[in-house]
Amino acid sequence: MTLWIGRLGTRLLPLITVALLSVTPAVSAQTAPTVDTIVADYVAARGGLAKIKSIQTLRQKGRAYGGEGREALVLRELKRTGKIRFEFTVQGVTGVYVSDGSKGWQVSPFDGDMAPQQLSDEVTREAIDQADVEGPLVDWRSKGHQLELVGREAVSGREAYKLKLTLKTGAVRYEYIDVKSHYQVRTDSQRHVRGQEVQIATTFGDHKKFGGVLFPRLIEVVAAGRAQRLRVVVDKVEVNPPLSDARFELRGAQPRE
Repeated sequence: MTLWIGRLGTRLLPLITVALLSVTPAVSAQTAPTVDTIVADYVAARGGLAKIKSIQTLRQKGRAYGGEGREALVLRELKRTGKIRFEFTVQGVTGVYVSDGSKGWQVSPFDGDMAPQQLSDEVTREAIDQADVEGPLVDWRSKGHQLELVGREAVSGREAYKLKLTLKTGAVRYEYIDVKSHYQVRTDSQRHVRGQEVQIATTFGDHKKFGGVLFPRLIEVVAAGRAQRLRVVVDKVEVNPPLSDARFELRGAQPRE
């Protein structure tokens, strides 16, 4: 599962005041499985490579809660290859972020942008990183990523393998895979928020299969140094819904009627 929160964690930080951290003990090389074994078990737990590869498009809908009554409706759509659309609606006002896999645009009424504005190269690269339908651990070598096991850590009271993932773009994140269930339970990453790098921890829970593939239905985002957390409840997951390319282009960078 890709980090489904996408740009939500960064764009809602100033809106919902969301808010991480992590250290890891070493793991003995004699007792640790290889990264290939960990990833193979993770892929199998998700439903298997064939099922994952069969996903051409994906739509997820849910609700985001930032505390103190702050709530947003959220929508994420993905399409091979590298296309992503993210919408969030707060008090009837909708912001949109889209990327066609090479360029990106936003409509952000919260920033006073009522017409589509081109995303910066940096933000577009982040969007493209988030647009992998399979998730970066699947076929990580062929995608040009690097992966290493750096230790184990308790996540929500359960032991998890901590994997250092260096994406082809150079971005580094840490993926946590539950030792027993082989589910992805956390991702640590960095995001640029108002010109500053912010450490973000995203945890995943309440996993369920849709279209034969496992997805988390509970996602929580915490930023380093902030007590608040963003909680996303995924109400609906659609595997292979019809999605026009226009949804991810400049002409489609508008809220759905």
